[in-house]
Amino acid sequence: MHDPAANADQLASPSYRLPALDQDFLLAEQQRGVRFLLEYEKADQVLRRWAVRSTIVVFGSARVREDGPGRHAHWYAAAREFGRLASVNGGALTAHEGVRDNVIATGGGPGLMEAANRGAADAGAPSIGFNIRLPHEQEPNAYSTPELTFLFHYFAMRKMHLAMRANALIAFPGGFGTFDELFEVLALMQTTKMRLIPVVLFDEAYWRSVFNFEAIVEAGMITREELGLFRYADTPQAIWDLIAAADGIAPQPDQNPA
Repeated sequence: MHDPAANADQLASPSYRLPALDQDFLLAEQQRGVRFLLEYEKADQVLRRWAVRSTIVVFGSARVREDGPGRHAHWYAAAREFGRLASVNGGALTAHEGVRDNVIATGGGPGLMEAANRGAADAGAPSIGFNIRLPHEQEPNAYSTPELTFLFHYFAMRKMHLAMRANALIAFPGGFGTFDELFEVLALMQTTKMRLIPVVLFDEAYWRSVFNFEAIVEAGMITREELGLFRYADTPQAIWDLIAAADGIAPQPDQNPA
């Protein structure tokens, strides 16, 4: 008679686990490339099921609050109104010819990201939250569409998903994270790794106070023509007018960065 305990050690061995169910194996350093691919594929497949062809990406500080000090409340209200305005006018409310365009996409967290997702929710439109695992601040806000709320470990893959479907990028006031994402897209366009899209910086006074772009031109680091890669706006309607007037706001299939 077979002794069921005879092969207990074999059954309990880590090598006997199915690779797809073995977390020790999947989370090992050697499988970093596999995890990178999984982060790409999961979000890509979900967005395809939702027929999301293009997005309008909104960056901004996680530290801004609706009732915050100084201009915080103004920035929050503007990001919320822009999320609503873009969702109503951009085609995110309903799929057209089997696809959905100009869906609001944010970093998924609190602050100005929350405000933009909230504006889309006000309009009854879906919106995307590309969250990143961080030691503090980052947790999904309550307004991104639950089925379109993602979690990434790798900043690089998160930024790729933010950029690859973007018809426009709106940068509200922010700090290092916002700067990182903004300059990533500007560098991709400058180097022709990404098609030209409208990039709008909200609150010109804020952005001019934190970056002296003229000094960068005068030092010969960029050309004056490259300053044309972005524009300023001071109201949600002005943002929409700028991006709606640009050729790049129309759906552009099959022009994503490799």
